[in-house]
Amino acid sequence: MGLAPPRARYRGGSTRRRNMTNDDLHERLARWWDDDADTYDSSASHAGTDPVEQAAWRAAVLRALPPAPASVLDAGAGTGTLSLLAAELGYTVTSLDLSPRMLARAEQKAAERGLQLRAVVGPATEPPSGPFDAVVARHLVWTLPDPVAALTAWHAVAPQGRLVLFEGLWADPSTLGRARREVTRALRSATGAHAHDHHGEYDPDVTASLPLASQTTPQPMLAAVEEAGWRRIRIERLPDVEWARRLAEPPVIGALAGRPQFAITADA
Repeated sequence: MGLAPPRARYRGGSTRRRNMTNDDLHERLARWWDDDADTYDSSASHAGTDPVEQAAWRAAVLRALPPAPASVLDAGAGTGTLSLLAAELGYTVTSLDLSPRMLARAEQKAAERGLQLRAVVGPATEPPSGPFDAVVARHLVWTLPDPVAALTAWHAVAPQGRLVLFEGLWADPSTLGRARREVTRALRSATGAHAHDHHGEYDPDVTASLPLASQTTPQPMLAAVEEAGWRRIRIERLPDVEWARRLAEPPVIGALAGRPQFAITADA
C-alpha cells in the first residue's frame, strides 16, 4: 500500500473516530482497496517490476529481517510485492490484508512464479496466531485506523520476534508541498504518465479517522511502536530506495515527487 493521504491529525497513540464505528471504517477501507486491485500493479513501484527499485528493496529487506528461512508476517501485503520478494529470498511468508481482491492478486503472482505464501484475509488488528520471527509492513501503518492496536497485536504473535516498518513521510500540508503536488500531476499528465498511483483518494472523513495519515515526522509512529510494547526501536533512512524511485521517473518529476522513506525496526 502507498497512497499519498490527504491531511488528518495524529493524537498520541490512540485513534479518533469521527462518526464511524471500527467495523464501518474497516468495511469502507476494504472496499476501497478491492476497487484499487485492478489497477494497483500498473505502478511499477507497486508491482515491483522496476529492477533497480526491486534491488533496493531487496537490500532493505535483507538488512532489516532476521536470516531466512525465518517465518514472516507481511501485514497489509496488498498484491504481494514485499511477500513475493521475501519468499524469493527464502523466507516463510504469511500475507495478511483487509482486501480479498488484493490478496487474490498476490496468490496469482505467487503461483505464476512458483512461490509459496499463505494468504489470510483480515484487518491488521487480527493477525493469524503465529508465532512469527518477524512482522513486516510496507507503507501500511499510516493507513491504520488504530495503529497502536495493530502494533500490539503483532507483538503478541511475534513474542520473541522483530518488527520492521517501511514507511515514508507522505503528507506535506505546506504551501510548497501543495504546489509541488499540483506541478507533479500536471507534468505526469503532459508526459502521459499516471497522475496517481491509485484509482482515487480516500474520502475526507476516512482520512480524518487515520491518526498517522498526516505525520510530517517519524516521531508519532515511533511513539506508537513504543506504546505497543516494542523495544530497542531503531530508525534509518532509505536513500537507496528514494534514489531508485527518482530514477524510475522523468528527472523533473522524480525530483518533485520524491518523499523521505525510512525503516523502523524494533524487538519484542
